[in-house]
Amino acid sequence: MEILRLLLPDFSLIFLGVIMRRIPHWGDAFWTGLEKLVYFVLFPSLLFYSTARLKLDLSTSGPLVAAGMLALLCGIALTWLGKPVFGRQDPVTYASGMQTAFRFNSYMALALASRLAGEEGAGLMAMLMGFGVPLCNAAAVHALASKNGRLLAELMRNPLLVATALGLVVAVSGIHIPEVGGVVLSRLASASIPLGLMTVGAGLRLSGLTGGRGMTIWLTAVKLVGIPACAFFIGRWMQLPPLQWRIVVLFGCLPTASSCYILAMRMGGNGPMTAFLVSLGTLLSAITIPVWLALVH
Repeated sequence: MEILRLLLPDFSLIFLGVIMRRIPHWGDAFWTGLEKLVYFVLFPSLLFYSTARLKLDLSTSGPLVAAGMLALLCGIALTWLGKPVFGRQDPVTYASGMQTAFRFNSYMALALASRLAGEEGAGLMAMLMGFGVPLCNAAAVHALASKNGRLLAELMRNPLLVATALGLVVAVSGIHIPEVGGVVLSRLASASIPLGLMTVGAGLRLSGLTGGRGMTIWLTAVKLVGIPACAFFIGRWMQLPPLQWRIVVLFGCLPTASSCYILAMRMGGNGPMTAFLVSLGTLLSAITIPVWLALVH
């Protein structure tokens, strides 16, 4: 019951986004502008501010990052193992959907980590995201195109990755953020989570499934069962401290990134099917996240 109380406010904001998206006169331009504001300004502020104030100790944070990245690699491997079975009839659709099985929703990541363990939890989650974003983006692009010369440039322009990297530099160097800067960043960061969660809800689409039910079940199971199970057992095997174990399991059981649809469309994939997988996984995660957190609570 305590875990449900922790999760209810954030999923309520997602549901509010679903309702608000149906307000006709706001239109697509409103939500497109809001998504850009969150993605390029508010959320990077939160990532930078969270990581810049971390007290880094590689001897303690190294195992956390290793466990999170190993869990992601297991998920990536599982998607490739399923390709000969579920991707034979429509390789393009399967390649489009593969990313939904290992990418993660950054807005929900920090929102839930903050609810679970406050600023310390958000900082640990930001560290996992800093390593996870380039790994997942590289694997997603590779699945959709065997050759892409712009991959490195795209990663270097990713505002979430840049903000996390700069925050880590500040944390390692011991640079003190001025009080005025800290207040501004704090207020921008506070706005990022509720607005980000509402944009997640606004982007939900439960149409686009024209076939491939086996593929849908497989990729959704990898994301909501396979990766969190790997995170759970890897974290226990590595004997992570209780908070780190909870954060790495939360990292593993997050629903997939809303931007999977954008990447699929930009690279000539099956956008509607990808949007369906994103929406289905987000809705089902309301059931699976409490289960996984209860196992490590």
